[in-house]
Amino acid sequence: MQRYDKASPRGAVQPFAALFTDHPASVNESYFQHMRFALGFGFWLLLAGFAALVHALVPGLCQTTASRIIRKLYARIDGRGAHPTR
Repeated sequence: MQRYDKASPRGAVQPFAALFTDHPASVNESYFQHMRFALGFGFWLLLAGFAALVHALVPGLCQTTASRIIRKLYARIDGRGAHPTR
C-alpha cells in the first residue's frame, strides 16, 4: 500500500480512498470493473456452494456442478494480474 503525507489537506481521505482503488488497480481494473467481476464471481461461488449442499443431502443430484463451476472460476482468475500476498 502507498504511503500518504498526513500533512496534506487530503491526507486523511487518501488512505480511505486507497481501500477502493489500490487493489483494483493492481489487477488493471477500475473500481467498477472490479466490482462487476467480484459480484459475478461471488454469485457463482454461492451457486457452487448451494449445489454442494444439495449434493450433500442427495448424492445423486448435482454430482459435478460445484466442481465444474470452481474449475471455470479458476480458469477465469488464473493469471488475471498481480495478486500480492499478505
